[in-house]
Amino acid sequence: MFEQLGLIGCGLMGGSFALALKRAGLVKRVVGYSKSPSTTERARQMGVIDVEAPSALLAVSGADLVLLAVPVAATEATFKAIRHLVRGNTLVMDVGSTKREVIDAARRVLRDQVGMFVPAHPITGKELAGVEHADADLYTGRQVILTPIERTLTVQLNKAQAVWTALGCHVKQMSPEAHDAAYAAVSHLPHLIAFALMNAVKGQAQADEFLSLAGPGFRDFTRIAASDPSVWRDILVSNREELLAQSKHFQRALHTLEVAIASGNPDALEALIHQASSTRAKWRMTAIKPQS
Repeated sequence: MFEQLGLIGCGLMGGSFALALKRAGLVKRVVGYSKSPSTTERARQMGVIDVEAPSALLAVSGADLVLLAVPVAATEATFKAIRHLVRGNTLVMDVGSTKREVIDAARRVLRDQVGMFVPAHPITGKELAGVEHADADLYTGRQVILTPIERTLTVQLNKAQAVWTALGCHVKQMSPEAHDAAYAAVSHLPHLIAFALMNAVKGQAQADEFLSLAGPGFRDFTRIAASDPSVWRDILVSNREELLAQSKHFQRALHTLEVAIASGNPDALEALIHQASSTRAKWRMTAIKPQS
């Protein structure tokens, strides 16, 4: 049981975390801060938070659990805003989709207190951002990746694992480098491709006609293109080296398919499609849940 959650960022991810903690009886009070006062007010009205804080610093005053649910690009500034009131027993976590840049910021800013920070990435989300869409079930059954560093305190790491497990999550630990490489392949690249596809269609004179004829396959494939632009701008830039490396893999695979089509080689094309279909079927059998 935590006495107080200091929630910085009362949107979808932060709001859902607060609701889940409350439902599980893991926190007595939630003090929240968002850059937009209207968001913080709405969070209080919805019961996501109990008290509105006028600043990030005051949100963590007296907190024994702090969650940074802010865009990756805002992480360093947030650390700077709160570092003076992070206490010796405070567990600090984030929910960022990239980890190396976040950890570098923590090292620069928190310094001797960096051991209290446990980087976390819950593998979940929605296309619709905002506290209005906060959901206590958002994390249930989902994976949460923890990426501790050499200075992460064992007691804090254990607390973090216990919190996410109590929320019904499947917790896994990875190095920050392995995390960013993996999620460039299975999350960041798919978003990049979905954004590019929508822009490619939109850039054609017949775009409206084409879109009016689209069916469930197009809808499912492009679902993530509706994701929050500012959030994904930060993610793609933050993990650009790994993402661009994965983009090259994709371009080679696409070119191989194009060659098979252009040469009129149905056997080669079918073999490539079969490889993709088989890999997808095997993954689906082992996946915990479809992930965003």
